[in-house]
Amino acid sequence: MPLCNKIKAGIIGFGRMGEMYLKQMMLDERWDIAYICDIDSEALSIAGQLAPDTTRLVSDNQILFEDPDIRVVVLATLADSRKEHLLKAIRYAKHIITEKPVASAIEDEWDLLHRLEKSPVMVTVNLPLRNAWYHNTIKEFIRSGEIGDLAIVRVCHMTPGLAPGEGHWAEGPLFHDCGMHYVDIARWYAESEFKTWHAQGIRMWNYVDPWWLQCHGTFENGIVFDITQGHVYGQLAKDLTHNGYTDIIGTKGIARMTHDFVTATVELHGVTQTRRIEEPFGDKNLDILCRLFAQSVEKGVMDPSLPKVKDAVIASEYAWKFLENAIKNDLPSRGTLKTLQAIRERRNTQRIGYGLLRKKK
Repeated sequence: MPLCNKIKAGIIGFGRMGEMYLKQMMLDERWDIAYICDIDSEALSIAGQLAPDTTRLVSDNQILFEDPDIRVVVLATLADSRKEHLLKAIRYAKHIITEKPVASAIEDEWDLLHRLEKSPVMVTVNLPLRNAWYHNTIKEFIRSGEIGDLAIVRVCHMTPGLAPGEGHWAEGPLFHDCGMHYVDIARWYAESEFKTWHAQGIRMWNYVDPWWLQCHGTFENGIVFDITQGHVYGQLAKDLTHNGYTDIIGTKGIARMTHDFVTATVELHGVTQTRRIEEPFGDKNLDILCRLFAQSVEKGVMDPSLPKVKDAVIASEYAWKFLENAIKNDLPSRGTLKTLQAIRERRNTQRIGYGLLRKKK
């Protein structure tokens, strides 16, 4: 594809996710990464080693927004700057791929949604579970009628991931930052809105916020859910492990998924067939997100399967609601800050682990 037909894009924020977007978009001939923007000189230095020679490295995002050739901006910054950038996108007519949540306060998220709905700008939010092959395989199995009526949605994600104090700031406590993915995918399966809920959390290592939370409840259509999420799973164990699954229970059959972050396994137990499927996990599924968004920009119409801002705002709102409910239902504390310090020190020296942050010089 000739360069002139490529979609010129800029990436704002070059931390872990910004780097992942760059690497993925460089593999797709539709994209021309014209800018990378970050206020951190060290981040720009790393970008300079990875980006094409034609990519401009800037610290002022205004340069990027004012360039009339830029059609798409990727927001890989912290949540407290996303509202400003999304408002600029409306003003300068730039299409947006953004991380979640779209703002650091739920009131700002709803305000942004109302403004974006009146704008011709296309915006998708990185809710990677919606693009995962395993969830779409299970969803199709549900639609086929093989499990009868969907009755129960169970989602669990527990890893020795980000420790308290490592990375959850503007995005909110862990269950809001990471947990809203699982809030969203439960709603995606149910195809309904949350009706009732009861949540229980625990303040591991005496940290101020809960680092494990379990919530169960109902949707308006009568489907029941339970969500378990926490980065508390054997943080100081000799050999790191995790426990992640999706368990879909119908009135006649079931479908379930497990993974090891390399391979995902789907087991389908329907009334006429039993299947087991193993394929690569896919991680953030940025290849699918970027491909579908590029196609949307080329056609001028957003692909209906792409996550919408409204999906992200609803997931954010209910993640906050579940957190607030957990606080009301007693929030015990186990462990000490001394143990937490040992966890942080270990993660700072690990070369391979769960959700390790880029090491600073």
